[in-house]
Amino acid sequence: MAKKDYYETLGVSKSATEAEIKKAYKRLAMKYHPDKNQDNKAEAEAKFKEVKEAYEVLTDAQKKAAYDQYGHAAFEQGFGGGAGAGAGGFGGFGGFSGGSAFDDIFSDFFGGGRGGRAQSASRGADLQYNITLTLEEAAAGVSKEIKVPTWVTCDTCHGQGTEKASDVVTCETCHGAGVVQMRQGFFAVQQECPTCHGRGKVVKNPCKKCHGEGRIQKTKTLSVTIPAGVDTGNRIRLSGEGEAGLNGAPAGDLYVQVQVKPHGIFERDGNNLHCEIPINIALASLGGEVEVPTLNGKVSLTIPAETQTGKMFRLRGKGVKSLRGSAMGDLYCHVVVETPVNLTGKQKELLKELGESFKADKSSKHSPKEKSFFDKVKKFFG
Repeated sequence: MAKKDYYETLGVSKSATEAEIKKAYKRLAMKYHPDKNQDNKAEAEAKFKEVKEAYEVLTDAQKKAAYDQYGHAAFEQGFGGGAGAGAGGFGGFGGFSGGSAFDDIFSDFFGGGRGGRAQSASRGADLQYNITLTLEEAAAGVSKEIKVPTWVTCDTCHGQGTEKASDVVTCETCHGAGVVQMRQGFFAVQQECPTCHGRGKVVKNPCKKCHGEGRIQKTKTLSVTIPAGVDTGNRIRLSGEGEAGLNGAPAGDLYVQVQVKPHGIFERDGNNLHCEIPINIALASLGGEVEVPTLNGKVSLTIPAETQTGKMFRLRGKGVKSLRGSAMGDLYCHVVVETPVNLTGKQKELLKELGESFKADKSSKHSPKEKSFFDKVKKFFG
């Protein structure tokens, strides 16, 4: 019976790229996998062979060129056509070697190709520890003691899994490969060795403390130095302080994730700080001195006469130190003029007298913003 056209077998055009051919092959190979065709394994295996044969021809530049020129005749015994065929043509090609294409599809199915090897000692996992700091601690830097539950190297066997190095021997099941092959008719499936679990080695007399794991669970206490200037989202890496690795492998790293608590007075913006300074109407009108807080104590701030709400004063170098240098941020003080409350009778009389004096003065020079606002309102209403 005549063979089906290779392009038709894979469902691609003659102008298809190698990537398109490979994609079509993988899709069809999965479709005709025996595990998905339990009711008709024989037909599925035959289809898979056809798909694989087409793929191996169309992804080999020399074979594809011969096929495009001579069709299936290019691979018949004794065919000598074409300069690249040679005296014997491509005779003997029909058996197929089951090369990388076959490995690729099984890599997709089972997570690895042929010829696996024993797992190397696996590095321990990285860990994360969340630490919460006050703004003062973040700005100045601080040392903190933290407790981290993790896997540590067994102090009895020192990570070997046994007290004697001679008790670690090559696995007899996989002969050190870490994998075994399971055959099902046409297919050979590679799996992790069930005896050594991919390590290629087994422990004859496991350590009694760690039961052959080479590590034990423990809560360890560490001292962490937090540099000045850290902020929420910064991470500090402690090399080798993560989980201990298997089979004596290196430990992972510990990442300390910083979170800075909101502050009752200051609001942080990068290396700068902001705070509100409430002042009474008399100080705002006449001017004077007021004490304002900084992270390093109080300082005196001069309030000019006639200061309005929203006025901002900048105190240089009173912010937070830069994490990546010696530069200091600034402190921005935002003035809020308070309306007086809980007035005594005398205070009310004084304010009434002050208000009457403003009305008596027709120049409106005491409230320039008020006059400007109502002038705009008049224009708005025409």
